[in-house]
Parts: sequence; C-alpha cells; structure tokens
Amino acid sequence: MYTAVTHGVRVTVTPTYLEEQSHPDEGRYFFAYTVEITNLNAERVRLRDRYWKIVDGHGRVQEVHGAGVVGRQPVLGPGEVFTYTSGCPLDTPDGTMQGHYRMERSGGDLFEAEIPAFSLDSPYSRRSLH
Repeated sequence: MYTAVTHGVRVTVTPTYLEEQSHPDEGRYFFAYTVEITNLNAERVRLRDRYWKIVDGHGRVQEVHGAGVVGRQPVLGPGEVFTYTSGCPLDTPDGTMQGHYRMERSGGDLFEAEIPAFSLDSPYSRRSLH
C-alpha cells in the first residue's frame, strides 16, 4: 500500500498482479490497482482530471492524461472517500506508476493531489518501491 497526502487529499494505492490475465511466455503482464481518495478538507472537492506516468521494466515511459477516473468526476464532501479499481498492461514483469489528480475546490480553485509512486511487481520481477 502506498499513500500520499497533498492539499488535504489522501491518495492510497494498492497494486496487484493478475496472473489469470497475464501471459509471461508472450511478454504480457497485467496489473490492477485500487485507489482510495479521501477528502480531509473542510470543503467539497471534485476530481477533474488524471495524469499517470507509467514506466516499464526497460525504462520506457508512457504518459496518460484524461478527464476523471473510470468515467467519473467524483465530488467528495468533507471526510468522504471514493474508491475505484483500474488496470495496467505491461510488456515487462515489473514497472512503476505515479501521477496526480487535478482537483477543484468548491470555490473553483484548482490544485494537484499527488498519486504516490508505486511498483508493479509480478512473481517474475525482482524490484520494488517502498
């Protein structure tokens, strides 16, 4: 489990290797990650956009930008939590992900909430972040 708190928003990520969706003999590895976003602020916040930096085991970088997460732009009141699960295919048995969410306060101010760097490790890899 990996956690970051930025501007009153806590982001916790739990990655998992999915053996049943992976094909190591073909160089395909699939990972799921569950993200829990908690609003620690006294005002509402809305998740507007996401940015991911994905680095595979060979150092190749892929950047992903997009509106919301899993087709939603959740609004979180004080103390509320939003959880979702998504996935990431890699051509290597390990890699890393990190990024940020662009959040909007109820008054319209925008800020970035950090997504902590986390490792994607299959049973075939030897590296991990802590």
